[in-house]
Amino acid sequence: GGDHTITYPILQALAAKHGPVGLVHVDAHTDTGDTALGEKIYHGSPFRRCVEEGLLDCSRVVQIGIRGSSYDPDPNEYCREQGFRVVPAEECWMKSLEPLMREVRAQMGDKPMYISFDIDGLDPAYAPGTGTPEIAGLTPGQALEIIRGCKGLNIVGCDLVEVAPMYDVSGNTALLGANLLFEMLCVLPGVKTL
Repeated sequence: GGDHTITYPILQALAAKHGPVGLVHVDAHTDTGDTALGEKIYHGSPFRRCVEEGLLDCSRVVQIGIRGSSYDPDPNEYCREQGFRVVPAEECWMKSLEPLMREVRAQMGDKPMYISFDIDGLDPAYAPGTGTPEIAGLTPGQALEIIRGCKGLNIVGCDLVEVAPMYDVSGNTALLGANLLFEMLCVLPGVKTL
């Protein structure tokens, strides 16, 4: 729950315990902005703040589903400069993400990592209840492939953010969010599933 700002203090706490962590970040946006309305901490800046504080192992950061509007001619430049792997949504269209997740698993290795899932990573046809929807996003099936593809990794935490139920009278966004959280709980280390 909450907006993506919540990931910042969570990663501060996890990095204090584990050192810099890897990150699988599903989102329509990179959330690496610098300021908005004069504020440095807002839902579009958490991962820039995390980089600045050394909370992330930047060689093990993967951002999946990135698309949509931007204020910059090259909105992914900062991420690439930090060493992040950026997977734009168009590289995901009409295909299974299992091959991508095999690569991500190899990149994460056995070191601590975190999953941060913004519901707007999904197409608003499936998840309209969010504050910054962007067309042409991921499908629920692809979301499951990403999460289930993290099984066996050294996951030290996870979140699902930006669900805004008042923007979806059907309730489908909240249902999808709850199910994705359940799936994340199922891939945590030591969880037994059938």
